[in-house]
Order: sequence, then C-alpha cells, then structure tokens
Amino acid sequence: MEAREQWGTRAGFILAAVGSAVGLGNIWRFPYVAYENGGGAFFIPYLFALLTAGIPLLIMEFTMGHKYRGSAPLSYARMNKKTEWIGWWQVAIAFVISTYYAVIIAWAMAYTYFAVGQQWGEDTGGFLMADYLQRVDIVNGADIGSVGSIVPGVFIPLILVWVITLGVLFKGVKKGIEVANRIFIPTLLVMFLLIVIRALTLEGASLGLETFFKPNWSEIMSPGVWVAAYGQIFFSLSIAFAIMITYSSYLPKKADINNNAFIAGFSNSSVELLAGFGIFATLGFMATTAGSSIEEVAAGGIGLAFVVFPQILNSFPGFNGLFGVLFFGSLVFAGLSSLISIVETFVAGVQEKFKVSRTKAVILGGGLSAIISVLFATQGGLFFLDAADYFINTFGIALAGLVSVITISWFVKKLKPFQEHANATSDLRTGLWWRVCLGVVTPIVLGYMFIMNLINNLQNNYEGYPTSFLLYSGWAVAIGAIILGFIFASLKWGEKDLEVPAYSEEKGENAK
Repeated sequence: MEAREQWGTRAGFILAAVGSAVGLGNIWRFPYVAYENGGGAFFIPYLFALLTAGIPLLIMEFTMGHKYRGSAPLSYARMNKKTEWIGWWQVAIAFVISTYYAVIIAWAMAYTYFAVGQQWGEDTGGFLMADYLQRVDIVNGADIGSVGSIVPGVFIPLILVWVITLGVLFKGVKKGIEVANRIFIPTLLVMFLLIVIRALTLEGASLGLETFFKPNWSEIMSPGVWVAAYGQIFFSLSIAFAIMITYSSYLPKKADINNNAFIAGFSNSSVELLAGFGIFATLGFMATTAGSSIEEVAAGGIGLAFVVFPQILNSFPGFNGLFGVLFFGSLVFAGLSSLISIVETFVAGVQEKFKVSRTKAVILGGGLSAIISVLFATQGGLFFLDAADYFINTFGIALAGLVSVITISWFVKKLKPFQEHANATSDLRTGLWWRVCLGVVTPIVLGYMFIMNLINNLQNNYEGYPTSFLLYSGWAVAIGAIILGFIFASLKWGEKDLEVPAYSEEKGENAK
C-alpha cells in the first residue's frame, strides 16, 4: 500500500485547520449574529457552545481521522461498514458548498479591483445587483429560477479562483495545502489587523464598539440566543462536512489531538472577535458620518460585505482604495484557504475509493465542481446560490452533524475508544465532560435546531421564493446529498482497503 502523505510540521496542520475554519462567515456573519443576540451577553453562550460542542466535535473528528487514517468515507467505513454513507454524505455536502463558495470568492476578487477608485459609485446596492451581478429579474425582468447568460465580471475571476485552488491541490498535502496556508493565513491576519487598527482610529469607532460589546442581559435567557451561539460555532468550525476528518488523517503518529483541537477552536474564535472589532468600529464611523444609528446601518452576510462596506469606503477620510483592497483581499485569502480544504475532502474520497492518482482525483472532483460553479456565475446565479447555501447548511451540515454524533456515541459506541486514543496522543487529557457533551448536550441542541428549522421551512418559504424553485434548488440539493451518500457507499472497497495502514515513524517525529 502506498505511504499516506503527512503534514510536514504540527504548525502546518494547525494553520491548515485554522485556514479551513476561518472563512467568509467569520468576517461577515459572527459580528452581526453577536449584535442581534444580546451583544456582549452573547459571548457567554458562545463560549459555552465552543467548550461543549465546538471543541469536543473537533476532538472527535481529529481522533477519527487520525485513528483510521482515511478520507471521511474510508474512516467511517473502517469504523463500521454500515456508517460509510455518512462519510459520503458529508463529502457530498462539501462538494455542493465548493460550487458556490468559489463564486463568492470571485466576487471578492472583483471587488478588490473595484475598491481602487471606488468604482461601485454612490449606489452600492444598485451596483452590486444590477451593474455587477446583472441580476436576471432586474436586468431582464425574468422570473426567479431563470438562468440568464454568464456574467463576465464573475466568470473571469472564478476561473482564477479555480486555477489557484486546483493548482494547490495538485501539489498535494505538504507541498501544496501546507505551503498555501503558510502564506494565506499570516497574510490574512496582517491584512485584517491593519483594517482593525485603522477602523479603531475613525470618528465614531467607540460608538460601534459600545454597540457591539454592550450586554443585553435580558436576551441571555432566550433559547433562540443559545441556539444562535451553537449554530455560529457549528458553522464556523468546518465541522461535519468531512474536512477535519480528512485533514487529521494526514497527521503523524505523535500528534497532540486534544491540544490541536483547542488551538484551532480558540484561534477561529479569536479571528471572529477581531472581525467584530473591525466591522463594528467601521459601522460606528458610518453611523456617525451619516447622522444615523447603528441599527440603521448594521447588516450581516453578503449585504455587509458588498453593499454596506463599499458605502463606508466612499465616506472614508483617506486611503479609501488601500482600505478597500485590504478588506476584500482578506475575504479572498479567507475564502481560498477554506475552499482548498473543502475540495480536498472529495479529492481524497475519490482518490481512495476509485484508486486513482491525486492528479486524476483533482481533475475529476475539482473539475466537476468548477464546471457546476458556472451556474452561479450567471445572471440568475445569486438566487440559486442563496437557496443552495441555505438548504445545504440547514439540512445538510447541521443534520449530518446530528446524525454523525448520535451514530458514534449511541449506536457504534465509539466515544470511549476515541477518547482513549486521543488521550494517548495528547498532553491534555479529556474526561467525562467530553463524552457527556457529545452524547447528551450536542445531540439535544442540534436536534432542537433541526426540528425548529424544519417546522419553519415547512410553514414558510425561505425568503418568499416560489415553492417550485425551492423544491429543485434547495430541498433537492439537501436530499440529493443524502442519496449520493448511500449510492457511493454501495460501491465495494477492495479487501485490504479497510485495513488501517501503519504509521511511518520517521515522518511521525516531525510533527511534535
């Protein structure tokens, strides 16, 4: 059996794990979620969620990849043949996310260029929807669900996104992914630190920070706030869509699993907190200059990045272009490090299941994802992207996380063996709290989230979109990922594939 690739250093793995976790959602999702759910008071349920779900799940996935030394499907198959479909389901989720995530990075690339000279003009919302995305309902008067033509301003940077991503993956784990993250993550942090430092010197920055950190203690007892905290931790740590299992499968024998999980978890949260400083300091500046309140200018998601932030840059007292390049450039680097990790999940799965070379697996898996991503680079692409993103997150990642943790803790009963494996490799040992968190706390929270989301989506159409459109662009995507999981799991492995390969001791010494 061919020797499995390994990370060159422990720092290389941690940077890759942090690079995967730190994505677009850290920058544009966390600050708004915190603001909407009690401000400073939100940090209590957020920290509780990190310690009772985020880090325990990271430890579980790191342990699984390290113990079984395979992609997510192979690791699940080696754990128990009947659970392989969960691994493929997670890979299918990652595949769907990769197709539209690449397009958002392409937008950020384009906006890095537009930032020079503030080419978006005064009407930043109109520029995004009509001039840049050429939205099909605005430009052509067509219905939601119409594809329209390819938008060159999205398609051209999308090609560049895929050239970089696939180029890194062709190089492999040590020479590709590890090297890329050694460049991307420090660059991202330096860029965002510069943004935060500049933002804190702006007039009105203190107003923004006061709004962000001021605790609304009345919110702390609301179940919705705690669910939001768990949701943020869950979606921001790259848990339950095969990434951390795949990345940890490249760890050497002497890997400190528990410490690595704590470092990755707290690093991700630190970047989210840093984003909160930068975003709300600039929102405070915007509110002050516009003579309005924070409530009127605060926004989350795509609207924050591509509508509100350009508005802020328009009113900047100086260095508008530089600040814009730093902000949108940081989105590009955050996005690329995450996209590389997402694509690696199905590259590894295809490589192992079908016994093809890494080059062929990258061409097959990455190439297919790149082709499908063109759909989201069309005039109607924004609506398809919005529906796919919502449903694959709500009924893909969250549900897959629920199923995987229940399967491992309740059915195949692997929590104790996993804990023993992780503790044997780690300086920091976990105790009963770890098994209670995964066996009780996490299933209850994720189960509640799933039931509430299901009821809400059966009663109300997401964003008021037509039912027919949601059936094929949302529900079918989420359900299709589960079906693909069973289809791929039905294909047989070779007789020796399910044997866990031995570690290379020489390489193993590198990582400590």
